[in-house]
Amino acid sequence: MMKAGVDESLLAVVQPGENLGVCEEVKKQLWLAGPLIAGALLQNVIQMVSVMYVGHLGELPLAGASMANSFATVTGLSVLLGMASALDTLCGQAYGGRRYNLLGIYKQRAMLLLTLVSVPLAIIWFYTGEILLLFGQDADIAAEAGTYARWMIPALFAYGLLQCHVRFLQTQNIVQPVMASAGAAAACHVFVCWLLVYALGMGSKGAALSNAISYWVNVAVLAVYVRVSRACKETWTGFSTEAFRDALSFFRLAIPSALMVCLEMWSFELVVLLSGLLPNPNLETSVLSISLNTSAFVWMIPFGLSSAISTRVSNELGAGRPQAARLAVRVVLLLAVSEGLMVGLILVCVRYIWGHAYSDVEEVVSYVARMMLVIAVTIFFDGIMTVLSGVARGCGWQKIGACINLGAYYIVGIPSAYLLGFVLSLGGMGLWMGINCGLLVQLLLLMIVTLCTNWDKEVAKTKNRVSGSSIPSDSLT
Repeated sequence: MMKAGVDESLLAVVQPGENLGVCEEVKKQLWLAGPLIAGALLQNVIQMVSVMYVGHLGELPLAGASMANSFATVTGLSVLLGMASALDTLCGQAYGGRRYNLLGIYKQRAMLLLTLVSVPLAIIWFYTGEILLLFGQDADIAAEAGTYARWMIPALFAYGLLQCHVRFLQTQNIVQPVMASAGAAAACHVFVCWLLVYALGMGSKGAALSNAISYWVNVAVLAVYVRVSRACKETWTGFSTEAFRDALSFFRLAIPSALMVCLEMWSFELVVLLSGLLPNPNLETSVLSISLNTSAFVWMIPFGLSSAISTRVSNELGAGRPQAARLAVRVVLLLAVSEGLMVGLILVCVRYIWGHAYSDVEEVVSYVARMMLVIAVTIFFDGIMTVLSGVARGCGWQKIGACINLGAYYIVGIPSAYLLGFVLSLGGMGLWMGINCGLLVQLLLLMIVTLCTNWDKEVAKTKNRVSGSSIPSDSLT
């Protein structure tokens, strides 16, 4: 009987006139992606501004803050970002299926569980200095990084809550407040950072603490918006004890989601660490760090498209429209290819200029110019791969994505990087080319999975997932 009901609904959604037009779909995705790109960039500005302020305090504080930020991203922020991505599936599909009250339950559950996960992560941050010493880092830099990381611990708890709010709103196609709140927090951060670092004389500790204050400001703005906005009237009905139940269902998606993000991010960070073992490590590490920063900055564009397509796909699957979901995937792939070609061409054109933004040493500038050709290839492939990861989150394929990332980067990417960088003596460029090999494998496998998808079956899976979620009856307004 259930199967018959599903079949009837599928027959209904493939009638002529049901599918969205390509132009309309492009408009929907760009309308979603634009504010999300801006919001992500503005969130990243917070850490960037803090490091800039610390840079004026001296070389040692700058080195410590840079290392602490990198360590914090790898061991904490990336984990919370990945786990919060489970809401892309849960909230997006529930919203498409018009089970609006489930969104508030999912958000509360995610907030509670991410806060609990933040506790052991905070302990790791507390011992950052000691951990860096175990990995052979300079004692003075490790101590400075350890102090910086300890003062960043309040930011860890805010970051998880922030990501939950962003995804709660994003999956409802409410993206303007995400951008506005990030802009308000970034503007506030410039003043708060100056106040703590210079006016109150806290130095690098003040820069670290200012991150936490700005993240909490961002969380507070979004929380107030969710509470008072009429747009969230149906999806936020108050706190409920239902949020304390069925944590396992959330972790089934959250853990693979975190692995999808972390496995990829850790591989790029590992390449930077490997560069320190090459001849002339100062040059290689500097250029690889510049390359990673450049890629991470440009990556915010496909990341916005990825967030948009996860929302579009999850909404359409939840609404029982497989053809609309398929069209959304085709459109985002076209946008990703266009964006990758355009950005890659820009990077190639500015390759002799870009290095001067980081260094006045001619050797570094010329090396960066050569690396930009490889980075342009990375940007093209990574853009397509990123939107396919968004499709995976929208469908709930996190386990498949985690397995693909594990194989692509740690069976192909890292070994290829070692082979090209050390055995074939191609240096830092060889390391980056090796990671590109892993990226290409990841892209091909995700593309195969996407092309072989039976969208009618995905609709049925979505209905089962949403129907399996209990409707809370004990909400407290």
